[in-house]
Amino acid sequence: MKMNYYILLWMVIIACTPEKIEEAEEERISLIDYVDPLIGTGNASTESTKAHSMAKSEAKGQTFPAVGVPNGMTNWTPQTQASEKKCLSPYYYTDSKIQGFRGSHWMTGSCTQDYGSFTLMPMTGKLVASAKKRASSFSHQHEKVSPASYEVWLESYGIQAKMTGLSRSGFFEFEFDENGEAWVVVEPNSDKGLGYVKINPEKQEISGYNPVHRIYQGQGLAAGFSGHFVLQFDQPFEAFGTWEQDQLAEGNLEQKGKGNSVGAYVKLKVRRGAVVRVKAGTSFTSVEKARENLEIEIPSWDYEKVQDEATEEWELALADILVEGKDEQEKTVFYSALYHARLLPRVFSDVDGSYPAFDGNTEVKVAPDFDYYADFSMWDTYRALHPLLNIVEPRRSTHMAQSLVLKAEQGNWLPIFPAWNSYTAAMIGDHAISMLGDTWLKGNVGFDIRKAYKYMRKNAFEHNADFEDYKLGKGRRALDTYLKYNYLPMEEPVNEAFHKKEQVSRTLEYAYDDFVLAQVARSLDNAEDYAELIKRAENYKNVYDSSSGYMRGKHADGRWVSPFDPNSLRADFITEGSPNQYTWYVPHDVAGLISLMGGEEPFTQKLDTLFEKGYYWHGNEPGHQTAYMYAYAGQAWKTQKYVRNIMAMEYGLGEGGLSGNEDSGQMSAWYVFSAMGFYPVCPGMPNYVLGSPLFEKTTLSFDDGSEFVIEAKNNSTKNIYIQSATLNGRPYDKAWISHFDLVAGGVLVLEMGSEPNSSFGAAEENLPPSMSTGNF
Repeated sequence: MKMNYYILLWMVIIACTPEKIEEAEEERISLIDYVDPLIGTGNASTESTKAHSMAKSEAKGQTFPAVGVPNGMTNWTPQTQASEKKCLSPYYYTDSKIQGFRGSHWMTGSCTQDYGSFTLMPMTGKLVASAKKRASSFSHQHEKVSPASYEVWLESYGIQAKMTGLSRSGFFEFEFDENGEAWVVVEPNSDKGLGYVKINPEKQEISGYNPVHRIYQGQGLAAGFSGHFVLQFDQPFEAFGTWEQDQLAEGNLEQKGKGNSVGAYVKLKVRRGAVVRVKAGTSFTSVEKARENLEIEIPSWDYEKVQDEATEEWELALADILVEGKDEQEKTVFYSALYHARLLPRVFSDVDGSYPAFDGNTEVKVAPDFDYYADFSMWDTYRALHPLLNIVEPRRSTHMAQSLVLKAEQGNWLPIFPAWNSYTAAMIGDHAISMLGDTWLKGNVGFDIRKAYKYMRKNAFEHNADFEDYKLGKGRRALDTYLKYNYLPMEEPVNEAFHKKEQVSRTLEYAYDDFVLAQVARSLDNAEDYAELIKRAENYKNVYDSSSGYMRGKHADGRWVSPFDPNSLRADFITEGSPNQYTWYVPHDVAGLISLMGGEEPFTQKLDTLFEKGYYWHGNEPGHQTAYMYAYAGQAWKTQKYVRNIMAMEYGLGEGGLSGNEDSGQMSAWYVFSAMGFYPVCPGMPNYVLGSPLFEKTTLSFDDGSEFVIEAKNNSTKNIYIQSATLNGRPYDKAWISHFDLVAGGVLVLEMGSEPNSSFGAAEENLPPSMSTGNF
C-alpha cells in the first residue's frame, strides 16, 4: 500500500531495547535523501558519449536542480544562465556564479527552451539589474540540494538563500549576514524584451508576465499565452522602482518591455541575521490566477510547512517503487532517476482548472475534474516514461491522455510533439498515438477513447491539405508520400519539419505507430481499419536491404542509396544516429526482423557486433530497446548481460552521471525499468521483456493496496544471469511478463547466478510476443 515509507539505513539485529529503538529512529533515512538533483547537470563522462555525440548539447545531461513537486507547473531552480534560448539549461554545474532564482518551465534534459519564466535575486551593496553583473560567486560545498528545497550561500553578498515550492507556487527565505541596505531584483526573462512588471507597495507585491513564443513550427510566433507571476513580501518596501536595459527608474510602478529587458526592484532595510521572506505564485492564465494559486497552495508564511509538504509529495511518489539490497550509491542513482522521470509532463492548469486553450487560442478553458498537462517530449517519452506512469500513476496517466485529446479537439489534429501548449513537428514519428494506445490497451481507461481514436485515425489516414496549417505542425509529416510508396523515398525532403529528410527512420516509426493504432482499432471492433493498419505495420520491410543486412535509404524507383556505411555516425536518412543503430527499431515485430535477417543466428551475431564493436549508443533514444531484443531470439542471457553493462557504464553519480540528454525523463525511465528487471520494448503491447534486476528486492505498490514484488536471490555484480524463476510460487520459464499479471500483484522470484542459463526463456513458446508470431 502506498504510504510515506522510511527505510532503516542499518538494520538493528540485536535485541530491540528502548535504547536501540531510539538509536534506530535517529538513523532512519527517507527516500528523498537518496535523490541527487545535480546528476546530469554537467558534461557526460562516458566513452560512448565521446564516441557518438555530434552537437555540444548532446554531450550534456541538460538536467537542472528542479525544486517543487512531481509534475508541477513550475520548477524552482538556481539560475546560472540568464537566457531562454534554445538548448540552454537554466543551470550548469560548471558555472561559478548564480544570477538569481528562477520560476522555470525548462523541459528537463532537453534541447528546447525555457519559457514564461521569471527570476528574482537578493543582493546587498550597490543595486545592479543585469543578470551577469549582479551574479554572485558560490561554492558547491555550500549547496544543499533536494527535490523539495535548495539552499546556497551567496558569497558576494553574504546572504544565505533558501527556496522550496509546490506545483504552482514557491517560497524563498533570504538571511542577511550584515546590517544595511538590501535589494531584491525581479526580472521576466523575455528574450524578445516583451516582459512586464508592476509594483504594488501597499500590498508589498510585485507582479508581471513573460509572453511565450513558439520554436520549431511557427518559429517566433506568439504562443497565445504568457507565464504570469506574483511575488509577495513579508515586510514593507523602503524604496522601489523599475529598470530597462540597466537604466534604473526609482519610484516607477510599472514597466513594459518594447524590445529591451525590463524588471523591478525593491529596497529593504536589514540587520544581521534578518530573514526576508518572499512567496511566489505562477499561472499560464493570468496574474489573478497566479495570486489565487499562491493563496490556496501557500496561505501562510511558514517556510518549513511548505518544505515538509513538498517533501511528503516526493516521498509518496518515490515510494511507488521500493528497492532493497545493493549499496547506497546504487540507490542514489535509482531514486535520482525516478525523480528525473517524475518532472514532466507538467501540470498546466490552475488550482480551479483554468488553462489557456491549445494552439495559440487566447480563450481560457476549464478542466474541472482533472489536471490538464503540457510539455510532452513525445519522441522520447513514449518509450519508457509514459509506460512507467501507466504502472505507478495510472490516474495521472489518464489525465495526460485526456489532455492530449483536448489538444486534438481544440486544434483539430492530434499533436506530434506538443510543447509550450503549441503544435510542433520537432521530432519524427506520430507517437501520441503510441502513448494513447498504450494507456488504453493497459486498462487505464479514464479518458475519452472514442474521441481519441477519431484524431489518432485522422493523423494516420488524412493528409493535411491546408499548407499553412501543415507548416505549423498539424498532421503527420509527408503522409501522402508515405501512403503512395509504403515507405518514404529519398526524393521526399520532408521540408515542413524541424528534422528534415530522415526518411528511413520515419518509415520505421510510422510502421510502429500504425501497429499500435491497429490494436486500438481492434479493441474498438473496427475490423476495416485494423486490416489496413496491420498491413502498414509491415512497411519496415520496405527499407531493409537484404544485401547489406541493414535498414538503408531507398529511392522512389527502388534503388538503394550508395555509397553506404551502416556505421556512419550520421546519415541524412536516419534520425540522430547511424543506420546500424536504427536497424533495430522494429519494436512491434522483432520476430519479423529476425526472419528478414535470416534467422536467430545471424540476427544475434549482428547484435553482438553492435555491442562488442562499440557501435551502440545509449545516450540517444532509438536504441533503448535494442539490448532487450536478444530475448526474442532465444538468448535472454545476453539481454541480461548487456542491460547490466549499460546500467553500470552509462549511469552514475555526479554532474556527469548521464551519457547524453536526459530528454524529459526518458533516459532515467529506462534505468528505472531496467533496474527493476523488465522493460516495455513495445508500448502498445501490454507486456514487458525480462532483463536482470539490479536490486535484491523491488516492491511496486499500487493504488488499490496490492503489490508486485521481484526477488532476485543471490544477486550480485557477478550473479547477473537468471537461472530459474517462479511467479506466485509456480515455475515460470517465459522471457517476458504480462502487464496484467504485474498490476494484479504477486511475487516473481528469480534465482541468479554467475553463468548464463541459455535455456531460460529460449523455448519458442516462451519468447516475447511479436506481430509476426501472432501471440500479442
